[in-house]
Amino acid sequence: MKDESREIAPAPVSLAQAFWFWLKLGFISFGGPAGQISIMHQELVETRRWISEKRFLHALNYCMVLPGPEAQQLATYIGWLMHRTWGGVIAGVLFVLPSLFILIALSWVYIAYGDVPLVAGLFYGIKPAVTAIVVQAAHRIGSRALKNNVLWAIAAASFVAIFALNIPFPFIVLGAAVTGYVGGRYAPQFFNASGGHGAANQSFGAAIIDDQTPTPAHALFRWSRFAFVFAIGFTLWIIPMGALYAIFGWQHDFTQMAWFFTKAALLTFGGAYAVLPYVYQGAVGHYQWLTPTQMIDGLALGETTPGPLIMVVAFVGFVGGYVKALLGTEHLFLSGALAASLVTWFTFLPSFIFILAGGPFVETTHNNLKFTAPLTAITAAVVGVILNLALFFGYHVLWPQGFSGGFDIGSAVIAVAAAVALFKFKRNVIHVIGAAALIGLAIKTLIP
Repeated sequence: MKDESREIAPAPVSLAQAFWFWLKLGFISFGGPAGQISIMHQELVETRRWISEKRFLHALNYCMVLPGPEAQQLATYIGWLMHRTWGGVIAGVLFVLPSLFILIALSWVYIAYGDVPLVAGLFYGIKPAVTAIVVQAAHRIGSRALKNNVLWAIAAASFVAIFALNIPFPFIVLGAAVTGYVGGRYAPQFFNASGGHGAANQSFGAAIIDDQTPTPAHALFRWSRFAFVFAIGFTLWIIPMGALYAIFGWQHDFTQMAWFFTKAALLTFGGAYAVLPYVYQGAVGHYQWLTPTQMIDGLALGETTPGPLIMVVAFVGFVGGYVKALLGTEHLFLSGALAASLVTWFTFLPSFIFILAGGPFVETTHNNLKFTAPLTAITAAVVGVILNLALFFGYHVLWPQGFSGGFDIGSAVIAVAAAVALFKFKRNVIHVIGAAALIGLAIKTLIP
């Protein structure tokens, strides 16, 4: 029977009510980008009906094309759409803040006690499980995004470009966007999708922000407001950057962290899984703030904590600040905590600017294929990049000393078991990581 109560939109939600929801979301948003988007869809579209399916997907498609974490940006976008600027700021900050505090604590335990056999055994099991999780992410996004042979071809070309040709990811995104734009004009049937997150043809009842709800006044595009938001954002960037330069100098690691993660926030697209190779290249290869093994361990911690997966940057900052004793050997924890906070600020600040400045423009593009087709193509390209990341992790986990160092059978067994649990039995990511950690501890206990 049709639920008549769902034909009437829920009562408007106050900013205070929204605050408590976004705070709750900050503590339960496990599972990486796909899991977090799924939680928001269930809570905001299906259960609470704050926003309709169609408006939710339209916002998501915009967030997917932006550099930075799409789940956090989606929360910011919906918070802004419902409660203006403060609503967006509250939603975005609360999506990140709990995970920052948790990761600072876990990073300290890891770096201070990581050589203890108990901790080492746990991470031995977690790392191959993370590899399986990244493979699952590629499959999950691919199964939704690759709806026809054209999108499959884009994904394949993206993989070849980054794996074999080492083409920077921003150029891959640009190529996919151009392909989608041209395809949307001349072959729209191949690009008339919803960014890989399903078609917006479901209805869960009337919503506060429904398909036909007029755009609120604060969401109307105005050049004056656009310029004002960018000016505020630039001020919030230049003041701490200038202070770091004045206090420490340009070559100091604090200043270089701020500059590097600003570039990461602006130049990397496709969410956390796509940004990780760029972060690895800079943080591990160039600056040597941490080792490849520590990078994988950091991703494992990111997978097991709430908040956006890109919060692994807090781990990168903490380890770099702690190991290099940037505030002196007597202040190791403070060095790590300050570095983690700095990289979080410079990584997420652009996301707020993109949403608060660009959101009004996006609200004018409902159902406009010339805007949605490039997003569909970019989503397909991201699948190829994530697959490349899975191979990168697999190499470091299964051949920890390189191909000449031998194959790690124990890690391979754990990786296969984790893949079976994820793909066949649909087990929760947290459960898989927990079981893998115990298996790894058992292996290291029996075979030191």
